[in-house]
Amino acid sequence: MTDRYVPALRQRFLEDMRIKGLQPKTQTMYLRAMREFTRYLGHSPDSATPEELRAFQLDMKERGVGAPTFNNRLTVLSFFYATTCPRPEMKRHMRYQRAAKKIPVVLSAEEVTRILEAAPGPGLRYRAAFSVAYGGGLRASEV
Repeated sequence: MTDRYVPALRQRFLEDMRIKGLQPKTQTMYLRAMREFTRYLGHSPDSATPEELRAFQLDMKERGVGAPTFNNRLTVLSFFYATTCPRPEMKRHMRYQRAAKKIPVVLSAEEVTRILEAAPGPGLRYRAAFSVAYGGGLRASEV
């Protein structure tokens, strides 16, 4: 590749993003992701092989890149290999990650009893309010 070819490829990438109607912040993020991929490769991304793409994905996984960032970078590469530099065989080698689902913290029966017993003041007013809030599954901000 010549030095003049890379800016032309970048210019085409910018034009394709404008044609698609991407916002300036999104374009900046796309350019950042392409820059990272290009630095990893050490050469122009239009000449990348499926094996290099696989190695890039493995490198991201080993560095602990989260699923949203991982998938975002693959979306950028998918756009690049579908629009700017049409190579459908590259898209077949992209493996998106699933975000881990967070399990909510559930209080034990003893913990709930202690919370209800700790209700301030005399009478049943606060205890009743806490019981209704807990029984209704309300969040603290909703109480």
